[in-house]
Amino acid sequence: MTINTAATNKPQQSISRNKLLGVAGVGWLFDAMDVGILSFVIAALAAEWGLSPSQSGWIGSVNSIGMAVGALFFGVFADKVGRKQIFMWTLVLFSIASGLSAFTTTLTAFLILRFLVGMGLGGELPVASTLVSESVAAKERGRVVVLLESFWAAGWLIAALISYFVIPTWGWRVALILTALPAFYAIYLRWHLPDSPQFTVKEESKKRSIGQNMKEVWSKKYARSTFMLWLLWFTVVFSYYGMFLWLPSVMVGKGFDMITSFKYVLIMTLAQLPGYFTAAWFIEKFGRKFVLVSYLIGTAASAYIFGNADTLAVLLTSGMFLSFFNLGAWGALYAYTPEQYPSIIRGTGAGMAAAVGRIGGIFGPLLVGFLLTAGYDIGYIFAIFCGAIIIGVVGVIFLGKETKQLELE
Repeated sequence: MTINTAATNKPQQSISRNKLLGVAGVGWLFDAMDVGILSFVIAALAAEWGLSPSQSGWIGSVNSIGMAVGALFFGVFADKVGRKQIFMWTLVLFSIASGLSAFTTTLTAFLILRFLVGMGLGGELPVASTLVSESVAAKERGRVVVLLESFWAAGWLIAALISYFVIPTWGWRVALILTALPAFYAIYLRWHLPDSPQFTVKEESKKRSIGQNMKEVWSKKYARSTFMLWLLWFTVVFSYYGMFLWLPSVMVGKGFDMITSFKYVLIMTLAQLPGYFTAAWFIEKFGRKFVLVSYLIGTAASAYIFGNADTLAVLLTSGMFLSFFNLGAWGALYAYTPEQYPSIIRGTGAGMAAAVGRIGGIFGPLLVGFLLTAGYDIGYIFAIFCGAIIIGVVGVIFLGKETKQLELE
């Protein structure tokens, strides 16, 4: 099956759905490897460099600062120069900065490079989901975007394996190099990828100013959807980065050594894949809102239980459910976001929503570091994330519109 093209007399390059999914997904996998490895690197750096919880929190937060800047900057330019070019630029930036971060010797240099890594990653993800959304028929669009997101789980799994087998023996520098080098292969794969058919036939989008597009996102027609998305993105990213970047450190804090903690996080990570696959099946059967609401409620419940777990069995079980529900919700979020806007402002709308979400990603890890330093236990901290997720759920229920199998403008 070839990708859906807009009505036009101009011949267009086409690409099979599976090839598009594979090319976009490989880059997504390498991005996830880097973000996933960061949670383990934070634990290793804290031990090697003697970092305080607050300093460790800044590593995750500066990554999110970069993602916020990248999502906004590259998102608005995706509506000016096309999805494919941004798709390439962001991966190049991400790959180079990620590789260089392995050679740093100071926290300051590491933070600067993590900001650049975040810019590339933050710009790529919403643009990738927009490109795939515009290139697939409405009847399977949501499922394909969620399957694209499932590559993230595969990347996290590989990161967990590298962390478990590589970091204890060869150190975090080798682990970072191993995650950065394969990303250059994804650049090669994307070189001949066609741009979105909806973007290529709408020349008027290139004539509009960035200011016009940003203003249009908050016009009366789209303001409700924009507010809902910003609220949803903020709460989801705030809780995700607050919880998942700290998972190995939380395990260490509960009394496990670093190698054992990495092993248990690896087990939890395995639950991400069925989370994505079930969400991919439900999203076209029951709709976007159903998947978002049900999986986010599951995330909130799992987070609360995980934070208050006092036995290994409860800790592992709730951690697996946390991975299952949270990553399934992420897949639905990336499918849902581009569907709120017409193609002329789709990159801008998705990029701005993601940028607001990354602001939440700045505060999440910092909050954990601050509260741990202040003496609060992890159960209290995870209860905060639970409450944030419920706020996002309420926003979707009352402000969200169902977009299942809706033809994109």
